[in-house]
Amino acid sequence: MTENLDPAAATPSSRAPRAPRRLLVGVFALAAFVIAADQLSKWWAETNLGGGINIPIIGDLLSFQLVYNPGAAFSLAEEYTWVLTIIAALAVVAITWYAWTVQSRAWAIALGMLLGGAITHLGDRLFRDPGFARGHVVDFINYNGYFIGNIADIALVGGAIMIVIISLMGIAAKPEPVASSDADAPAEATTTE
Repeated sequence: MTENLDPAAATPSSRAPRAPRRLLVGVFALAAFVIAADQLSKWWAETNLGGGINIPIIGDLLSFQLVYNPGAAFSLAEEYTWVLTIIAALAVVAITWYAWTVQSRAWAIALGMLLGGAITHLGDRLFRDPGFARGHVVDFINYNGYFIGNIADIALVGGAIMIVIISLMGIAAKPEPVASSDADAPAEATTTE
């Protein structure tokens, strides 16, 4: 009797495959970079932009102006800062959980950007004034008066755009599980005795 040693014939696991270590490290390293860049730039803004200073970078199109935002993008939901804190916490958990199974470098980059932006916004909500879970996000990049944001916002928007693009390109975050059926199973090796 001959034993079938074909690895493709093995029954697929019902669990999602773990992300390769290098991709997982990449997600967390990129997230750490975004967090560091965002928090250092906010420290710079608070140190140099107090008192309503506006520093033009590209005329009126782009300038630096310090504001403290209790709400979401475009200062929406300002009275629900605690809800935004819960949403940010859930986003961090969801992105981290999903990162453990990602099998694509493009998805790892996008998730790293999203994770870093979500963590740094969560940190602002938890630990900045006026108090725990009610903190205001430090914004300082003024886009022609339409929107004032920060590095975390750039990472969040960039990660989201990247996910849309790679999804449209058909790049999957993780391989689809292969369904096994009797018709697809390889024929067992037979021996003549």
